[in-house]
Amino acid sequence: YARQCNELRDIFSESAFMNARVRVEVEWLIALSEAGFEELKPISEHGKAFLRGLAENFTVENCAEIKAIEATTNHDVKAVEYWIKGQVAHDAELAKASEFVHFACTSEDINNTSHALMLTAGRKALIARLTEIRETIAKYAHQWADVPMLSRTHGQTASPTTVGKEMANVAVRLGRIIEAISAVKFYAKMNGAVGNFNAHLVAYPDYDWETHSKRVVEERLGLTFNTHTIQIEPHDYMAELFHEIARANTVLIDFDRDVWGYISLGFFKQKLKEGEVGSSTMPHKVNPIDFENAEGNLGIATSILEHLAVKLPVSRLQRDLTDSTVLRNVGVPFGHIVIAIQSSLKGLRKLLLNEPAIYRDLDNCWSVVAEAIQTILRREAYPHPYEALKALTRTNQAITESSIKEFIEELNVSED
Repeated sequence: YARQCNELRDIFSESAFMNARVRVEVEWLIALSEAGFEELKPISEHGKAFLRGLAENFTVENCAEIKAIEATTNHDVKAVEYWIKGQVAHDAELAKASEFVHFACTSEDINNTSHALMLTAGRKALIARLTEIRETIAKYAHQWADVPMLSRTHGQTASPTTVGKEMANVAVRLGRIIEAISAVKFYAKMNGAVGNFNAHLVAYPDYDWETHSKRVVEERLGLTFNTHTIQIEPHDYMAELFHEIARANTVLIDFDRDVWGYISLGFFKQKLKEGEVGSSTMPHKVNPIDFENAEGNLGIATSILEHLAVKLPVSRLQRDLTDSTVLRNVGVPFGHIVIAIQSSLKGLRKLLLNEPAIYRDLDNCWSVVAEAIQTILRREAYPHPYEALKALTRTNQAITESSIKEFIEELNVSED
């Protein structure tokens, strides 16, 4: 599935994670240089450009260099710190400032902000995909708005709807969830080993570290500052995000199963592709595999998202490491969802509306007009209208257009 997930590689890969870490470390260093500390002079514009260039021009080869350092340190964030120091060693100004790389930070200060940056990009990619399928479904809603179709409730025939109306239902649901996903605030913290600015205040007790950290998190990184944390940012926003995404998956699974059902009923045919085989043994078959693929991938994604949502906000006392290994999998459900949406879109583009089959289905079920008749009779105060229609429609005889008309003719009602 790597080919289908290519767009996520620059967001959730190990290299992308390292890139985000470099960006956070660099912005923290630049902000420190502007704090007015006697020991760290303001970094020049040339120096700032060079530092930011380390993140902007980060390559897979740079990631490999950091991983080589990590082989010795056995600590990934420390490896990033050493790599940055190595990159600036040739420059007298930056080399002098290099001990302020990662100054007063705990690893989680760098990691939680990096995860928030990655999820910001991941959400943007996901919303683009969800919007694409929502717009495709909405297009069909307009295209088939006037095509009547027999409903099925509890698996039984029910009052008519239109093909377009059923598509519109899904488009509206997805639209609301896209808004909810977009509204989630991404929080981050940069407050030290247990969330109290301990090391910061020991080094510079008169400096307003909370305001400083908030400025870095919000103005430089575009996130929302979390004022109260333990060593880790508590990941509540991630739980909110993942629950909302899981809701989108639920709507899409519901949709995929319904389209599968309409194909089974013959309401849709599927465009044939030269050379494709539906079944290895039954030559006549054209299977709705795209919707089945989507359903399977959405199920896997939801399972992972639900685990992430209930696990990540739980950390023993001020810190345990269970979130660290779990967070390495945040890109996985995004991958399955992208695969699923691509499959659903592929299936939707194959659909051919089979109007003759839809109309035959309607014409074979005149009993469903009973709801309309009994409702009019209720309005006219006709005695026991529901029971009268129930008696008619539950006989063993087939209900046809002519039998419905005969029933109406026998009613003691006005011509109007």
